Amino acid sequence: MSYQVLARKWRPRSFDDMVGQQHVVRALSNALDRDQLHHAYLFTGTRGVGKTTLARILSKALNCEQGVGSHPCGVCSACREIDSGRFVDLLEVDAASRTKVDQTRELLENVPYAPARARFKVYLIDEVHMFSSHSFNALLKTLEEPPPHVKFLLATTDPQKIPVTVLSRCLQLNLRRLLPGEIADRLTYVLEHEGLAFEPAALPLLARAADGSLRDALSLLDQAIAFGGGRVIESETRAMLGTVSGDLALDILDALADGDGAAVLGSVERVAAMTPDFAELLRELIGLLHRLALIQQVPATLTADDPDRTRLLALAGRLAPEDVQLFYQVALTGQADLPLAPDPRGGLEMVLLRALAFRPAPRATRMSDSPRTAATTEHAPTASVHPNVQASPVPLQPAGAPPQTEPGASESAPIQSGTPTLETAADWQRLAARLSIGGIANQLAHNCAFREYSNGRLSLQLDPAAERLRAPSTVTRLKSALEQALGRSIELEIKVAHPEQETLAQRRTREAGERQQMAVEQMHADPVARSVRETFDADWAPGSIRPAD
Repeated sequence: MSYQVLARKWRPRSFDDMVGQQHVVRALSNALDRDQLHHAYLFTGTRGVGKTTLARILSKALNCEQGVGSHPCGVCSACREIDSGRFVDLLEVDAASRTKVDQTRELLENVPYAPARARFKVYLIDEVHMFSSHSFNALLKTLEEPPPHVKFLLATTDPQKIPVTVLSRCLQLNLRRLLPGEIADRLTYVLEHEGLAFEPAALPLLARAADGSLRDALSLLDQAIAFGGGRVIESETRAMLGTVSGDLALDILDALADGDGAAVLGSVERVAAMTPDFAELLRELIGLLHRLALIQQVPATLTADDPDRTRLLALAGRLAPEDVQLFYQVALTGQADLPLAPDPRGGLEMVLLRALAFRPAPRATRMSDSPRTAATTEHAPTASVHPNVQASPVPLQPAGAPPQTEPGASESAPIQSGTPTLETAADWQRLAARLSIGGIANQLAHNCAFREYSNGRLSLQLDPAAERLRAPSTVTRLKSALEQALGRSIELEIKVAHPEQETLAQRRTREAGERQQMAVEQMHADPVARSVRETFDADWAPGSIRPAD
């Protein structure tokens, strides 16, 4: 007997065999068991998800010799003939090859006649969206009021091209794309029953390459079996699909985490020696970045038996969550640019270098490198107005008043050598302002108030308004930065409660408001500004007065 491809051999023959379409199976099963059948069904969904297969199973359920029900016997002559495609009362039509209106009329001529031997005459029209408008018009009346012995089963991958007049006369059932996990489980089941050797790590590669289609996955599995000489091996499957090993993709992410452009290009050079599909490599990197984001926010998503567990955990700890999100977004948008590049490798290199170029520098580096930082701290803030209005600078403090402390001066005061003191709220604010972290971890520190620090245990209170910042990965980054600043290991406790002391974020907000109010008051008191207002009978535009810091 000739070989039968897996996609045909393992095609579901009952509702119980369907994978991932339980919502449609449940609707059809209930309709069959309760004898509440519609005269026309429209199955929609991407290729290879089971539209035609469900239509054939429904045909068996309608015409099984054991009676109408959701569990056709599969052994009677009607069931066996439908499975083999020889049932006289099941008319399967490919709409793509019968687009002319005359062909549609010829098809519908036999609708009034009773079925030859079955309970129902079933018209299964595949890719029905390929009908012409005249063909749809010819079908319309019959579709609305068919004889009781006729059922129409329509299938399409593009329901938007079907006239609404036809859609309104059908019961539409939408089949979803299958998840990679569902496809991998089905491939495992098939290989075990076929008695073929396989490596479990190879199946997710086939599942992702199938892009939601189980039929495509089974066709790729056939190809992998042939490529591997009767076995499905991960390395051979990668070679067949043009993908690279997970280790090489992780090497690229390691280089990105180090911010080392030379290492990034070196990793791409090693990958290029394998003549890979660079678009697939970019998708692999996107998948890894997605996993890293999940691990950082929900560590339980990383299973204990994951072969890449150690490297993924290390990367999740080294990369800030905001860097992971940035790299993911750059890689995602870079997919559209890849086909436009002169060569795929150059396009991938530019995507990776773009991720490094847009990666923000650590906050401490930005503060020290900024030429404005030193200049702006030498002068007290002055008021500024809309550029169209000229006003003389006015000192912010009245004559004879004691000099004010420069805003943030206590934060930027040098910490004494040795272990910094951490006994009061001021000590905590000074330490939090100097931590060499950025992003969400920096915001978390600024929104925490000091409670107690003793015996290596630091207790903080987090403002409830900022509770969303307390993610496990963010707390871990803050703890590491604090241990580095304090020079010792600590136990960090963060409780959500209204702070008893003012947080650094609250203090900065208050000081900014005070500076804004002082600038407004001094602009109103300035004689030149007052003269301008009186001359033109005008007033300052709201929000145009701002402190110059």
